[in-house]
Amino acid sequence: MRKRARSADDKAQRAADLLAAAESLAIELGGVRFVTVAAVTERAGLHRTGVRRYYASKEELLLELAKSGWGQWRDAVVDAIADRDALDPVDVAAILAATITQLSVFCDLLAHVAMTLEGDVDLERARRYKSSATAAHDELVAALTAASGMSANDVQTLAAAAVGLAASFWPVAHPTATLAALYEQVPEWGHAAYDFAPRIARILRATAIGLSRMDSAPVP
Repeated sequence: MRKRARSADDKAQRAADLLAAAESLAIELGGVRFVTVAAVTERAGLHRTGVRRYYASKEELLLELAKSGWGQWRDAVVDAIADRDALDPVDVAAILAATITQLSVFCDLLAHVAMTLEGDVDLERARRYKSSATAAHDELVAALTAASGMSANDVQTLAAAAVGLAASFWPVAHPTATLAALYEQVPEWGHAAYDFAPRIARILRATAIGLSRMDSAPVP
């Protein structure tokens, strides 16, 4: 076991190590629902009680991981549009789809955030999450708006669609062992289970085209 952190830098590193451990376990185990505090602390090389100095509960740990995910998505979008301009709505949709679907743990967490995590932490922890997530979202929208001819409102709509689709489709695309076995027996029931990224890309493309046509249509 590692010694107790003393300096602020040491504590920040331990907190980051716990997040990295949680993320790696979520990937290995097939979802954040299988992650336990005991496994996270063991992976990070800390005593089981040590995590409480950084996160009071599993919910706090996972919400912090979701906050990190927003930053990762923003950074991925900014990298994808570097040195690009005059993006059309279909380009923007493709970038949003490609960048969010590569962040599997973030997609998994998005549903848990709305259903449980935000409500299972204290007010200040929820405030920190909302503040950071909103800032990352706004920076992502601003970057895409500047690189395209779309309005900020239309980019926000596409980003909201991307988040909603990722949150709802991720658990469908990653069925439990029971459902996976059932889909092997009855393949037609699992038709939507294994095309996570292509389905999100297609729906966002259609949404982008629809938004562009709405914007160009004459006002009745």
